Amino acid sequence: MRGVVAALAVSLALVLQVTVFPHLAWQGIVPNLCLLVVVGAALTRGPQFAAVLGFLAGVALDLAPPADHVAGRWALALVVVGYLAGRVRQDVRPTAMAVVATVAASSFVGTSVFAISGLVLRDPALGVPDLLRVILVAVVWDVLLTPFVLPLVMRMFQALEPARTA
Repeated sequence: MRGVVAALAVSLALVLQVTVFPHLAWQGIVPNLCLLVVVGAALTRGPQFAAVLGFLAGVALDLAPPADHVAGRWALALVVVGYLAGRVRQDVRPTAMAVVATVAASSFVGTSVFAISGLVLRDPALGVPDLLRVILVAVVWDVLLTPFVLPLVMRMFQALEPARTA
């Protein structure tokens, strides 16, 4: 059941990311809702679940129109994000500040991995200063949407988590 709900969450995030948010783009950059779903999964389910979800979300993001880059770049970035964000998971519920800090760090890491892989593959026509601007705007976007997206995503994943026995 968790897998089906996670796939639906990623699908909804992807559809919103490629259809609604391009109309609200800031300097041509939209928030990465798929990244926010992966971070929410990481904070509630841990690194293994989030890395797998990150791979699936990344592949979907790589293949969704209007993808204009080499496929696999977002998959790599979101696997790294899922794993790293899941490593900061604790057995206690994270504070709001910890969630925002995790999203900011995850957005920076994920967008940086995507940008660096593009430089290595000679995929984008952007220079390093332009990539730094893109990374900064992406982090700002993701942090701004955190209070609206992460509580819902985390509550959803917590509700699907089996009860732990002591």
